[in-house]
Amino acid sequence: MELVCPAGTPASLRAAVDAGAHAIYCGFADDTNARNFPGLNFSRPEMADGIAYAHARGAKVLVAINTFPQAGETELWHRAVSDAQALGADAVILADLGLIAHAAERHPSLRRHLSVQAAAANPDVINFHASAFGVKRVVLPRVLTVDEIASINRDIDVETEVFVFGGLCVMAEGRCSLSSYISGKSPNMNGVCSPASHVAYAEEDGELAARLGGYTIHRTPKDAPAPYPTLCKGCFKVGARTGYVFEDPASLDASELLPALARAGVTALKIEGRQRSRAYVAQVVRNFRQAVEALAEGRDVPLGTLARLTEGQAATAGAYNKIWR
Repeated sequence: MELVCPAGTPASLRAAVDAGAHAIYCGFADDTNARNFPGLNFSRPEMADGIAYAHARGAKVLVAINTFPQAGETELWHRAVSDAQALGADAVILADLGLIAHAAERHPSLRRHLSVQAAAANPDVINFHASAFGVKRVVLPRVLTVDEIASINRDIDVETEVFVFGGLCVMAEGRCSLSSYISGKSPNMNGVCSPASHVAYAEEDGELAARLGGYTIHRTPKDAPAPYPTLCKGCFKVGARTGYVFEDPASLDASELLPALARAGVTALKIEGRQRSRAYVAQVVRNFRQAVEALAEGRDVPLGTLARLTEGQAATAGAYNKIWR
């Protein structure tokens, strides 16, 4: 299976390639990608250099253009697709229906992948994108079991890519709307979830209070690991109970499911982490490259080697085997 790895910076791209990534996904430094944070992403010259570096070492580069342009303001997104092709990208990762149609019409030779942001979770919608717009691969949402993925693969002729490690974000629109309400920045349209400029911490009564846009979203006891400051991983009051409602503060680690995912017909394994350091990227990529090679050679997949890199030192298989809310 192809190992698709993150790069938020040119240094991370080189680290991922050197660590054994088969493909890198990254984005331009603007609103067109869903990790639009200061200090991250690529200028056009940096993207050109990164693609050349990857290609010289046998790796591919996939450019994420996976946010949703506002009606009448598509120029930035159209230019991103055009530039990705001109710079030699191996594929673009798209979510917006209009942008996918534009890419298919204006850039038919540019390979098109359907982003997880499109939330394509059944054969009907996947086959529609394949027949109407020539989509070759779909990144499946993080809400499907392995059996459900296998069932989908039996009814489509499109490659499937699934997340196997990193932040457990299902990108459900209701949650993104909450984040937009609090911060004024949309994950789906501006590429910004929990922007650092809106995050504040304070010591209160022996606890660490995390605030997003002025709202307290979590309180962490002293010496306990603090979750990433998103609404999804904050605590909520539901009746008499206070606790995690959307997601626990844990990272996805599906290492143990790699053999099952291979049997389910998955083409590519995706690692989340464009906001992570190059050292993190290199270590995760190196471990997963060893795992996919072991799987291909019929050896046991090494497990438990990345526990200290997970959020709160806790990991989950997520929805893959329905042990996660």
